[in-house]
Amino acid sequence: MTVSTSQTLGRTRHVAGSSRRAGAATAGHVTIPQYGVGRILAVWAAAAVPMALLAWVAAPALASALGGEFPLVRALLVCLTAGLAWQFVLVMALVRIEQGTLRWPVVRDALWLRAPRSPRTGRVGGRTWLVVIPLIAAAGLKELIPALAHPASRDLGAFMGSDAGQAFLHGAWAWFAMLVAMAVFNTVLGEELLFRGFLLPRMNGVFGRFDWLANGAIFALYHLHVPWAIPKVFFDAVLYAYPTKRYRSAWIGIAVHSAESVMFTVLALVLVVGT
Repeated sequence: MTVSTSQTLGRTRHVAGSSRRAGAATAGHVTIPQYGVGRILAVWAAAAVPMALLAWVAAPALASALGGEFPLVRALLVCLTAGLAWQFVLVMALVRIEQGTLRWPVVRDALWLRAPRSPRTGRVGGRTWLVVIPLIAAAGLKELIPALAHPASRDLGAFMGSDAGQAFLHGAWAWFAMLVAMAVFNTVLGEELLFRGFLLPRMNGVFGRFDWLANGAIFALYHLHVPWAIPKVFFDAVLYAYPTKRYRSAWIGIAVHSAESVMFTVLALVLVVGT
């Protein structure tokens, strides 16, 4: 994985240098290079491989060292949060090498962090944001799809809904803070920023009008840390990737994906302060 990441960063630096010489990144204008399959897969691996190793190797080792109650749950929370935070660092490093700066106007355009633009009317923002409402509803319906069989000890959602999970969270403000951090890096600063903000705008050169579908596929396959969720996550191509492309705004995917995290965080807060 180290080699793939280094190659990706090196090749991105070469593209960045060429882009700057051609006036690709100037005030108020950012040119986004198109990636080949190899570089797309390298960036995918830089996110998927660490998450898999953290979940299946580091977490059990940490659980053995922690001991006490619910050691695997605590270890998974720490390890997966670290993996999601790494994705934010990865995105910032790739943008810095590609564009030569991390000034907000450049980062905003390089990661599609702009208000959604209606493809029919050209309207920016305003009522265009209403598209997230049916998408959030559809995301809720997606959760009704049963997951594949998997180890109950690794299902954090099921654990939080159990008596053991309620006992674990009651008064545990430090672990609640960890859950909040994991949620933020999961749907705002981590997964969505990497897959929808960074990768999706750079996949059109290879996949053309089906770039959103390819993006949804690699996002599903990224979930090696929770492989039982992969089939269900394929639906995210429709819920996150396609609307993000259609409205040219990563905020669409972030908003829809974050709705689940917000609900999870509220439920966790109820358990923390519950009597």
